[in-house]
Amino acid sequence: MTFNRIKWHILPKLSKRQYGFMPQRCTEDALYDLVSHIRKKLKEKKLITMVSLDIEGAFDSAWWPAIRLRLAEENCPINLRKVLDSYLEDRRVGVRYAGQEYKKKTEIGCVQGSIGGPLLWNLLLDPLLKKLENEGVYCQAFADDVVLVFDGETGLGIERTANRVLSSVEKWGKNNKLKFAPHKTKAMLITKKLKFDAPKLNMGGTTIQMSDEIKILGLIIDKKLTFNNHVKTATNKAIQIYKQVARAARVSWGLHPDVIRVIYTAVVEPIILYAASAWAPAAERVSVRKSLGVVQRGFVQKLCRAYRTVSLNAGLLLTGLLPLDLRVKEAATLYMARKGYPTAIIGDWEIERMEPVTVMEHPAERLIIKYENLENDEQTKIAIDKCNVQFYTDGSKIDGFVGAAYTKWIEGKEQKHKKLKLMSCCTVFQAELFAINSATEEILRCSEDSFGIFSDSRSSLDILKNVNSTHPLVTKITKNINNIKLQKKQITLHWIKAHNGLEGNERADQLAKEAAKKKAKPEYDKCPIAFVKRRIREESIDEWSERYEAGTTAGTTKLFFPNAAAAKKIIDTIKPTGVMTQILTGHGGFSEYLARFRCKESPACPCDGGTPETIPHILTECPISGPERFNIEQLIGVTIKTENFQKLISQKETQEQFLEYCIKLK
Repeated sequence: MTFNRIKWHILPKLSKRQYGFMPQRCTEDALYDLVSHIRKKLKEKKLITMVSLDIEGAFDSAWWPAIRLRLAEENCPINLRKVLDSYLEDRRVGVRYAGQEYKKKTEIGCVQGSIGGPLLWNLLLDPLLKKLENEGVYCQAFADDVVLVFDGETGLGIERTANRVLSSVEKWGKNNKLKFAPHKTKAMLITKKLKFDAPKLNMGGTTIQMSDEIKILGLIIDKKLTFNNHVKTATNKAIQIYKQVARAARVSWGLHPDVIRVIYTAVVEPIILYAASAWAPAAERVSVRKSLGVVQRGFVQKLCRAYRTVSLNAGLLLTGLLPLDLRVKEAATLYMARKGYPTAIIGDWEIERMEPVTVMEHPAERLIIKYENLENDEQTKIAIDKCNVQFYTDGSKIDGFVGAAYTKWIEGKEQKHKKLKLMSCCTVFQAELFAINSATEEILRCSEDSFGIFSDSRSSLDILKNVNSTHPLVTKITKNINNIKLQKKQITLHWIKAHNGLEGNERADQLAKEAAKKKAKPEYDKCPIAFVKRRIREESIDEWSERYEAGTTAGTTKLFFPNAAAAKKIIDTIKPTGVMTQILTGHGGFSEYLARFRCKESPACPCDGGTPETIPHILTECPISGPERFNIEQLIGVTIKTENFQKLISQKETQEQFLEYCIKLK
């Protein structure tokens, strides 16, 4: 509680260059901004030097008198400063050894892992970041990881600026009893110039060695911004995980494919996709795509229980996964959209972004909103009788159109209603919140003194209970309810069951559907992240489908699934087994396949000793399978031939029978 109040006073004043332990900021923000700045300077044909500073025992060396001074400088209330003084007072460090104990008073250290440690450290480091920024130096920090970027036309110019700044940084450290370690500090020169002089940097009399790459917050940045080593490191880590999975998963025993899928999506993909927004352009290179494909191929083979000779394209299609390079592109595009950067995927539409934490009310003044669950008619009647005016709200989505509405009732009769049109990209959740928000705005204009809002959206009411929510509609509703109470009006919120016969609720539902269909300019046009994700995924599937169709592999699989986009919907319902995968890929116990890999002398089918035993032959021509083929054709009314494979496996009427026929022949 104490540190939440300190945060409220301090956070708005801290440098925007601090990314560590800051609300609504993360490592990807720091890495994206850093790499974007470097790319911008490269376009300007500048010489760039990046320096990564190392602070020895940073958190353990934080000096308490300096922290107290910083709190005073930021005008933190005296009562909070006194609480913190008490927190830091009479702290001792004890050591027990050989039956003896020694204690010593300490005045340094922010306990790592504590609630307040990161905030106190950020407060201590803040003057350095502001000082460097005022001097025109690009700097950023994530907790105690500080990075400086210098740019210029010549190496000599960078050398003079950098050495002056590094000397200033070291001096600041001494004044705050923090020691920078020059021997651990790394520097890297980044440029596209063919002829240049490398700057000679030193700190505290120690020469800083130039490196070809620097690892910052888990991202390996090289001097040419190829990110080859980062991709190599990430893929090697993923391959090690695959090796462990491979030992525990076989075609007929071991880990279930569902477990392997969880490992892949929850462990492997996050390793590869980390900081994707910073290095996504590298994923467009063929070499990187191949490296990512090596990782993915092993997992998709385990997921669909395929032979290890099955191609990546066939494996991806049968598991419903996207190529990793497209997943990297997806992650980068989604990050850009979340942060409000322009992207082609959404065009001119405005993303619904969360409100900044810094504009929230003081923790002690945040309104706690509660609602009542009305489970039966008796409870509903009691709730209605308690308030003079009832507002029923609802949201609806019909045929891709979204609407919301509220209706005002007094003594069992409708007095007023309003239909609200939303953009077609909006969700029902947004519509429900927008209806509640509009109802609270109407209550502010009403003369009555007792109101009840009745909604059948539990998710909307639940998010209103969260005092720390930064959703833009939630903050508006909270502000409106607070103003309603300042007008000395009573307001209560209630959850009611949908379609329970309550006249007001049914009326609100009808109005919301009418609002969705009405032709008018949307009154709420913020695009939700869920819609952006869907659009990004649709583009990825289209690109994957084009790549799949143009590929030279997965020939047998294409007989059943010529289009990857259409196949994805079918695969979700089939869930291929090991035997089914052999049929759909042609990689299995078939003479043609076995002969190709020298496991059998002849590729011929036993039916005539001359025709290769392939999947099309077995399913459509082989006399051995003739009786089964005749029976299935009579049952489904469709001739079994290669041109009909897609139709047979995609239609619900024939899918099950056709797959059973295929498995029997295997």
